[in-house]
Amino acid sequence: MINRICWIFLVVFLVWMTSCTREHPLQKEFPSVIKMQISNPLMINRADEPVTIQIKSLTETKYPDFNAGAFVILDGDQEIASQVNDLDGDNEADEIVFICDLSAGETKICTLLYAAEGNNARTYTKRTQAEIAHKVNGKFVKREYIGGEFKNVDFLRVPPEHKDHSWFIRYEGPGWESDKVGYRFYLDWRNAVDIFGKKAPEMILQNVGLDGFDSYHEMSDWGMDVLKVGESLGIGSIAMWLNDKAERVAETDSVTCKIVINGPIQSKIRTNYHGWAIGGLKTDLTSCLTINAGSRLTKCDLRMSVMPENICTGIVKLDSSNIILSSDENSAWKYLATYGKQSLANDKLGMAVLFNNDDFIKLTADNHSHVVVLQPKNQRLNYYFLAAWEKEPAGISTEEQFVEYLKKTIEKLNVPVDVTIL
Repeated sequence: MINRICWIFLVVFLVWMTSCTREHPLQKEFPSVIKMQISNPLMINRADEPVTIQIKSLTETKYPDFNAGAFVILDGDQEIASQVNDLDGDNEADEIVFICDLSAGETKICTLLYAAEGNNARTYTKRTQAEIAHKVNGKFVKREYIGGEFKNVDFLRVPPEHKDHSWFIRYEGPGWESDKVGYRFYLDWRNAVDIFGKKAPEMILQNVGLDGFDSYHEMSDWGMDVLKVGESLGIGSIAMWLNDKAERVAETDSVTCKIVINGPIQSKIRTNYHGWAIGGLKTDLTSCLTINAGSRLTKCDLRMSVMPENICTGIVKLDSSNIILSSDENSAWKYLATYGKQSLANDKLGMAVLFNNDDFIKLTADNHSHVVVLQPKNQRLNYYFLAAWEKEPAGISTEEQFVEYLKKTIEKLNVPVDVTIL
C-alpha cells in the first residue's frame, strides 16, 4: 500500500515538473500559470466531470492578479471547455466551471493560464442551453395572447393575465438542455416539469414551439416531448405533501424567472415564487435549476423565506413502468426511479429523482405521482432529477442498464472529485 502511494506521488510529481518546464503555445497570450490537481477517488470512469473553482479562492490567496476575462484551461496539452459564471448579476465573475475526463482512480494536473489584463474570451461548442421566450407586439384578450411574435429574453415577470394555454410563452415556460436531454416547466399555476427527448446532441430548444402550438408532441428530426404530465409531478416538480396529496406551487402573489447562465457547458434558471400560499403557510420560494454538459441530471436548489413542514417531489405514476428504489442502505444519496415504455412515443424511458438521505422523510404516492417527501434544513433543500430516453444518441435501452447508470450516478454524488490549487 505504501509503495503504491509513493508511486502515485512520483507520477504526479513528474507530470507536474514536466508541465512546469515546457511552455505551451497559448502562454504567449496567457502568460501566468496556475496548477490544479484533480483527483478521482472512485474506481469508475468519470466523463465530462464538472469542476467548479471559486474565483475568490484564487484572488484572495496566491493569485491576486487573476483575470476572469482572459484565461484558458489545459488538460495536459489539450485545451478544455470552460466558462465564467456571474451568479448574482453584479457583472463580477464569481466562479469558473470546466469539464474534464477522469479515469478510475486517476489524479491529473490541469493548468489554468491567464493574462493579468485585458479581455480574451474563448469560444467553445455549445453543449448546454437555457432560454425563455414570450410573445411581443400582440395583446391579451380574455387571458389568451393574440398576435405578435416570440422574443427570447433573459428575465420575465409573469403577467397576471397569463395562464395555461394562453399562447404567451413559447412551449409554455422556460427550457433547459444538455447534449443528452432537454426539460421545460410550465410557468403558470401547474409548475410541473416535462421532458424533451433528443435524438441528436445539438441544441434544439431554440427551434421548438415556434408555430405557437404543441407540434413538439409529435416525433421530429430532433426528437419530441416524451412525457404526459397531466395533474402529476411530471419529473422532479416542486410540491408540498399535504392531506395525502402532492400539491404543486400553484397559488402565488407573483412569479419572476431569470436565465442566470446560458453557457457552453453549464446553464442555470432561477425562478422566484413570491408569496407561495399553501396549507396556511406563506413563503417566498426560490428555485435554481442547473444542467451540465454531457449530463442528464438537473440539480434543483431551493431556498425558502419561511420553513415549510416539508417539500416533496416525484415522478408521474404510469401503469407501463416499473418502480425502482435504491438498494444501498449506506449511500448518502438515494433514488426513486421508474422505467418502462412510458414515453408518449410508447418507447422506453427512465426517470429518477435523487435525494440526500439526511433530508428523507418518507416514500409515498397519490393518485397521480410516486412521491418522496423531504425535510428542508436551514430553509434550503437540494435534490436532482433525470430522464434517459432510449432514442437519445447511444441511449440506455434496458432496465438493467438504467439501474447500473443510477448506481454510478449516486456513487459520484457520494464521492465528489477532489480539487487542489497548487
